[in-house]
Amino acid sequence: MSQATEDMNCTDYKEALTADPGFNDASGHAQACADCQVFSAEILAFNEKIAAALEIPVPALVMPELPEIETENVVSLSSRRGVSKPAWFAIAATVLLAAVVGIRMTGMGTSYGTLQEQVLAHVDHEPLALLPSTKPVSDRQLRSAVPNDVASMSHDAGLITYAQSCSINGKDVPHLVIQGARGPITILLMPHEKLAEATTLDGVNIKGIILPVGDGSIAIIGDREEQLDQVKKNVLDSVMWST
Repeated sequence: MSQATEDMNCTDYKEALTADPGFNDASGHAQACADCQVFSAEILAFNEKIAAALEIPVPALVMPELPEIETENVVSLSSRRGVSKPAWFAIAATVLLAAVVGIRMTGMGTSYGTLQEQVLAHVDHEPLALLPSTKPVSDRQLRSAVPNDVASMSHDAGLITYAQSCSINGKDVPHLVIQGARGPITILLMPHEKLAEATTLDGVNIKGIILPVGDGSIAIIGDREEQLDQVKKNVLDSVMWST
């Protein structure tokens, strides 16, 4: 095994491939690791399903016939009055405003009215985190996603197959996935999101709850048929805020 292959382990390879499905494994790690080859095949199959779902037939563009222009009624450019600087500034401001609105409508910088909406949107935006797996994350990866200054968490919550740091309301939060009886279950540890009472989550194919825990909260989201009571108990027993 080459030194380059030794430098990349299974956790590093899976993190890179999950973040970028087009990741070029220059180290050759996957060629020597059967488990990562299976994981790569699962990612590829999942991406193909997404691509197939997004294929939308677009009709051919047909340009309408333009009417003939009577040239005697056209004013030459040389005789037209130039646009003043304030007018150009107004035009530029209008274009910039339209660009900002477009960005917000496509998801970048999108604002949400409630914490529930943001949590559900966050789960929708990371579908690769919900790949079924039997491979637990390493202790190193779990500590990286759940740093000591945020909380302490053990593997007692269940089979943790995904652990990353994500953003909710501008704060970094641990994003974990455990494997439930009906499929992957998302867990978001939000120490800065204090709630007065538990709040239910209801999506098209998912259900969940945001539980108040001390000065923060924990979101748990799974399949609509998943029984979350035992999962909630396991998670609450395995998490302790550091502050």
